[in-house]
Amino acid sequence: MKDDRRLKRKVRNSYIVSTVSMALVLFLLGSVGYLIATAMSVAATLQESVTVTVELRNDADSTARASVAAALAKEELAREVLFLSKEEKAADGDFRKMFESEFEEILEENPLLDSYEVRLTARGEERAEVDAFIRRIGRLEGVDRVSYPERMADRLHATVGKIRFVLLLFGGALLVVSLILLANTIRLAIYSKRYLINTMKLVGATKWYVMRPFLASSLVQGLWAGVMAAALFGASVWGLGEAVPEFAAHSDALIFAGSIVCGMIVCGEVLSLLFTFAAVDKFVNMKSNKIYLY
Repeated sequence: MKDDRRLKRKVRNSYIVSTVSMALVLFLLGSVGYLIATAMSVAATLQESVTVTVELRNDADSTARASVAAALAKEELAREVLFLSKEEKAADGDFRKMFESEFEEILEENPLLDSYEVRLTARGEERAEVDAFIRRIGRLEGVDRVSYPERMADRLHATVGKIRFVLLLFGGALLVVSLILLANTIRLAIYSKRYLINTMKLVGATKWYVMRPFLASSLVQGLWAGVMAAALFGASVWGLGEAVPEFAAHSDALIFAGSIVCGMIVCGEVLSLLFTFAAVDKFVNMKSNKIYLY
């Protein structure tokens, strides 16, 4: 009686330990995926901050301005188009700080030009497309010149490209390591029951009869692991939002978090089922004399 209780306790403890191990692996994988996805989104936002200034000639009438605005709106590279009049530019505090006195006292008229500030999409990293865009806009009637922060944009895109490469490399390596850990955790749990599997085979149980309870248990275990990982992840995201509001306030942060919570539960179910099937199938197909030597 005492031995039976001890055996049940060992089985229960083994089940709990393997479930917690799966949950921690899923949590680690989901957390890193969340950070990588958010970092990628922030990188794309940085790339979209590059602005092209389209300055208009002083003699450009309202028809020419409307024509330029319509042409800019049709451009695929233009994410946002903002018109700035020369009066608004002259009233800007940062601009006036460059002069020790009011520049109207030095110059008879406002030397600035009306312009359109065009914020590019993430496709602005393609230099050939940007050059073609600048040439097209520069040929429009009423356009005086087109200014593009070439060196700054090139450095920004190069830096973002390196960051993306490192993040993807790190994320890929972590994914492989996490899957190996998860597979080993499940395999060790099945390994401890290899004698039970062999006994069932010896009394004439079919392959699927042996596998059915293990697969059913794996689904429950995967669900518990996914829920535990999702709860831990949700608490971590909430804590991160409290500590770094700017990070959590990102527009896509909640979408990423919600997707990863659902992904943890689904991955817990699917991976647990697949790895359990592979482990049980190995011992079911193994000859009895080899199980005792394994």
